[in-house]
Amino acid sequence: MALLCVENLTTRFHTRDGIITAVDNVSFAIEPGKVLGIVGESGSGKSVACYSIMGLIPSPPGRVEQGSAEFMGQDLLTLSPGQLRRIRGQKIGMIFQDPMTSLNPFVTIGDQLMESLRVHKGMSKKDARKRAIAALEEVGIREPERRFNSYPHEFSGGMRQRVMIAMALINEPDLLIADEPTTALDVTVQAQILDLIKRLQSEHNLSVIFISHDLGVVAHMADHVVVMQKGKVVETGSADQVFFSPQHPYTQKLVESLPTTAKPYSPQFQKDDKPFLRIKNLRTEFSRQHGFLFWKKWFHVRAVDDVTLTLRKGEILGLVGESGSGKSTLGRSIMRLVEPRSGEVLLDGVNLTELEPKRLRQARRDFQMIFQDPYASLNPRMTVFDALAEPLLIHRIVPPSQILSAVNQLMDDVGLDRRMVRKYPHEFSGGQRQRVAIARALAVRPQLIIADEPVSALDVTIQAQILELLLQLTQKYQLTMLFISHDLSVVRYVADRVAVMQQGKIVEEGEAEAIFSNPQHPYTRALLNAVHHLKKTDAA
Repeated sequence: MALLCVENLTTRFHTRDGIITAVDNVSFAIEPGKVLGIVGESGSGKSVACYSIMGLIPSPPGRVEQGSAEFMGQDLLTLSPGQLRRIRGQKIGMIFQDPMTSLNPFVTIGDQLMESLRVHKGMSKKDARKRAIAALEEVGIREPERRFNSYPHEFSGGMRQRVMIAMALINEPDLLIADEPTTALDVTVQAQILDLIKRLQSEHNLSVIFISHDLGVVAHMADHVVVMQKGKVVETGSADQVFFSPQHPYTQKLVESLPTTAKPYSPQFQKDDKPFLRIKNLRTEFSRQHGFLFWKKWFHVRAVDDVTLTLRKGEILGLVGESGSGKSTLGRSIMRLVEPRSGEVLLDGVNLTELEPKRLRQARRDFQMIFQDPYASLNPRMTVFDALAEPLLIHRIVPPSQILSAVNQLMDDVGLDRRMVRKYPHEFSGGQRQRVAIARALAVRPQLIIADEPVSALDVTIQAQILELLLQLTQKYQLTMLFISHDLSVVRYVADRVAVMQQGKIVEEGEAEAIFSNPQHPYTRALLNAVHHLKKTDAA
């Protein structure tokens, strides 16, 4: 018998621009002790369907217009807000995608855990504290008694996600809804979180609805899979059936979009033996103060520690490692967005670390950066035309009379409709905004591009499009690229060579296929072992 049975669920948003059907006649069920995976691109209705069940849809403009959600003999859609509050947290727990926005920044971790116990279980403060510390220990937080009084900003992303899991499970619910719980995490931390959820699910006979666009993760976690597209369920079945014998064209498209092979082609031109970018003994440090008044002490964190790398003309070097390994700091140090403490960065023979500010601004025409979050890196008050025209005018790439033609060419290069040129960043999807960011980086015709996690937040189909676009542009414009990512499958698909970074140091470097087929360093092997690929279950 199903623990939760959802039938004909329909949710619509009534906006000024009309009615949007986010969930369209959706049905699914989950049995006790099983894991149901819900997959699909952003906007497919995955999260909205589960938020509708939980009574978390903002109203207005959202409204659940039809359907039922039978949970332990009760239709959740007919309950009052008060009745739903008693079920949420006690019978149904939820892990949200971004723990930093879900946790209260003004309240300690311990108090937030205790609140749920005191509200739902009526525990005393002493008993609640004891149970909360045990919950932190259960999810792998070290020194739980000391970290009990910490605030969310004092935890890393992986630790905050562990706290969210502890909060969702502290009342021992029957059903856990996990909404993209590992999207922004490194492969090793992701593997730890997934193993933790698996272990807790087994120990507590927990039912789990696992929402994700990462097909490898869902294949690893789920017994049964639901595929959603534009608010509708287009395919259901076991994980093996859905991922290895997909019937619907949309499911086939998702599976085919996964980067599972080596780089499909090499640059068409001959690479020079002479290094185009040479990084010598680069060190970057951050100084932080800890303590209070007369007890303050300075601590120095070496984010980039004596790094030496070379890139040949037209080469793509993949830089991989966990969060905090120094990847992004290295990229920003090369650009001098962060000033290195020592070392050299030679671009075509010019030492960038010695350039005066005026000369550095001129030199920046030759090297550009694609940031991880295009929405944060684009000016929300500037249209796409203005954003692309600005560097062309500042660096006098083309005369004012040819600006429109040059902007249109950039739009063509990144596969955007020219008619979109007068739109603002908020009017684009995530993938379209990343294309605009790539166009802006290309505007000054650079020779070197540093791409910092350019596809980490994108769906698999959009990710595949952006990766293919980057490969085509590096060929067309003979670009040299440092591609920074924690997604090893993506790096394997785009990179000629790979450098592995750990705690500010390069621990392994070599040709991409040699690194992936025969890693030498234990850290590299740990990264590769943590990746979840599409593979059939043992029972299959």
